[in-house]
Amino acid sequence: MARESYQESLSDLRGDVLAMGELVLERLEVAVGGIGTGEVPSFGIAAGDEEINDRYLDLERRCIDLIALQKPVAGDLRTVVASFKIITDLERVGDLAVNLVQYARSGHRPGELDVDFRDIGRDAVVLLERSLEAYASEDAAACREIARRDDEIDALCQRASDTVTRGLIEDETKTDPWAVERLLDDVSRILLTIRDLERIADHAVNIAARTLYMVENDPELIY
Repeated sequence: MARESYQESLSDLRGDVLAMGELVLERLEVAVGGIGTGEVPSFGIAAGDEEINDRYLDLERRCIDLIALQKPVAGDLRTVVASFKIITDLERVGDLAVNLVQYARSGHRPGELDVDFRDIGRDAVVLLERSLEAYASEDAAACREIARRDDEIDALCQRASDTVTRGLIEDETKTDPWAVERLLDDVSRILLTIRDLERIADHAVNIAARTLYMVENDPELIY
C-alpha cells in the first residue's frame, strides 16, 4: 500500500470510529429520554444494536488488517490500537443503551423517588460526547477533564443508589405481598439503571484514556 493510501486508511478509520460514536450517541440519547417516562423509544432494540455490532465488526477487521499488513509503528500504531479499544467501548455503550430501553419498557417509576435519573443520564451522554470530541481533536487536556467529571457522576450515582435503598427500607406502607414484590422489582430495575448509567460514564473515560495514550503516549488514565 502506498504511503498516501496508508495515511488515507488511517484517516478513514478515525472518521468511521467517530461515525460509529455518533450512532451510539443517537441510540443512547433516545434511551436516556425514556427513563422514567414509560414511553417506548422510537428505534427498534434489536435492529439498533445489530447495526452497532455490524459497524464494530467491520472496524475491528480493519484495525487488524492495518496492524497485520502495514505493521504501523510509534504514533500510527497507537492510533490503530486506541481506535480498536474505543470501538469496543462504543459497542458496550450500545449494549447498555439497550438495557436502559428494556428497563424503561418494564415500567419502573423513578419519579416516585427524590432522584432525577434523566439528569444523570444526560450527564453521561455529555461525557461520552466530549470523549469523542477529544478523540477527534486529539485534545489531551479534555481527556483529563473527562476523568475528573466522571468522579462527579460516580458521586451522583452513589447518592441516587443510597436514596433508592433508603426509600425501600423506610417504606412501611407496603403490607400487601404483591405490592412488596412489585416494589422490589421496581427498585431492582432502578438500581440497574443507575449502575448502567455509571458504566456508560466509565466507558467515556476509557475512550478519553485511549485518546490520551494515542496523543501523548501517556497511560495515565488507563486502568
